[in-house]
Amino acid sequence: MTQETASAARPLGFWMCTALVVGNMIGSGIFLLPAALAPYGGISIFGWLFTSIGAVLLALVFGRLSRIAPQAGGPYAYTRRGFGDLAAFLVAWGYWISVWVGNAAIAVAFTSYLGFLWPPLAETPAAAASVALAAIWILTGVNALGVREAGLVQLATTVLKLVPLIAIGIVGLFFLDTSNFVPFNASGSSSLAAITATATLTLWALTGLESATIPADHVRDPERTIPRATVTGTLFTATIYIFATVAVMGLIPPRVLARSGAPFAEAASAMWGGWAAYAVAVGAAISCFGALNGWILMQGQVPLAAARDGLFPRIFGRLSKKKTPAIGMVVSSGLATALLLMNFTRGLVGLFTFAILLATLTVLVPYVMSAMAELMIFIRERERFAGERLLGSAVIALLAFIYSMWAIAGAGRDAVYWGALLLAAGLPVYVWITWRGGGEEGGGGAGGRG
Repeated sequence: MTQETASAARPLGFWMCTALVVGNMIGSGIFLLPAALAPYGGISIFGWLFTSIGAVLLALVFGRLSRIAPQAGGPYAYTRRGFGDLAAFLVAWGYWISVWVGNAAIAVAFTSYLGFLWPPLAETPAAAASVALAAIWILTGVNALGVREAGLVQLATTVLKLVPLIAIGIVGLFFLDTSNFVPFNASGSSSLAAITATATLTLWALTGLESATIPADHVRDPERTIPRATVTGTLFTATIYIFATVAVMGLIPPRVLARSGAPFAEAASAMWGGWAAYAVAVGAAISCFGALNGWILMQGQVPLAAARDGLFPRIFGRLSKKKTPAIGMVVSSGLATALLLMNFTRGLVGLFTFAILLATLTVLVPYVMSAMAELMIFIRERERFAGERLLGSAVIALLAFIYSMWAIAGAGRDAVYWGALLLAAGLPVYVWITWRGGGEEGGGGAGGRG
């Protein structure tokens, strides 16, 4: 294969992978988080700091795993290599469902921000549903055309969505009112409890840090590109989040902020006037659109990797003429469409609550499994790593595991309850696939490794 052919076969380079990480993390969540954090007060900044440290630890784990196991599927592929088929199936199953459920919520948020710009849209459920569905299916079409096309959309929307966040995060620091941070802990609970709660809330905004590891088959020089993009994207996003949150909390009084449905728009209005609120609404809509694009790419890649190993229905392993898992993306978008149509009358908050309940635990479980999978790979393939100094990597993996378990504890009983039910619901599918001869615990599966 010539260098040009190899480059065409693997179209995602460092900047597109970084954009995928940043774009998938920066969705609609950050534009709502300051309001959710307001009841806790300034102590929520410590929640951000702990979450950022934990996210960087996880990014280092994924970076290391992408070098020692550069396979498509990300957390799924790493879990399978470390723990075998059943654990890998549960990770892929939960992660896949969390993605398309989250996509329905992101599409609704996209429509909501457009409704701020054009109020009749928000007042007509049928029109709002049509716009949300159009966003899902337009971007499903873009992703079906090819990974490079999706990457270009992601790069463009990531650049555009960063403008309002950076503008408020930097300029807003000059307008801070320190009285808005008093009392520092407004939650009424202990500092540890407040930090734990806010760390779990902020983690939702940083999920997606593993995005560059999933389409590994399409990444140029994945052993170098994926670790660099994962760590760079995580650090960059966390820094923007912290500065932007501090700015918004310092600009808007806590009681007002807690009731705000558009905190960044109100912060922009406080600094520059009413016109700025509309500009930020445009930025928020672009943010949702870009996040939806990146996650639609994910909803095809995860089941593709599992289907290749015989751990998902075979239909998800089929590639189109453009070499994309188009069938998997269409099925996933169809499920997101059904969820959206059945729940649209519940509104943005209802859908987001439902999505977070399903997604939080099913994202944390792959994080926990990936951290321990790195150590299992070291143990199972010790001859391969003979002579290497693994203590530092082992310590980072253990710290990432401890952080993820702490975040699970902070997610609350509801998230753990629904997450456990969701994972258990996949077991009959695994039994059926195994009965059909698709998977054998601890083995390579019928399809071989991706």
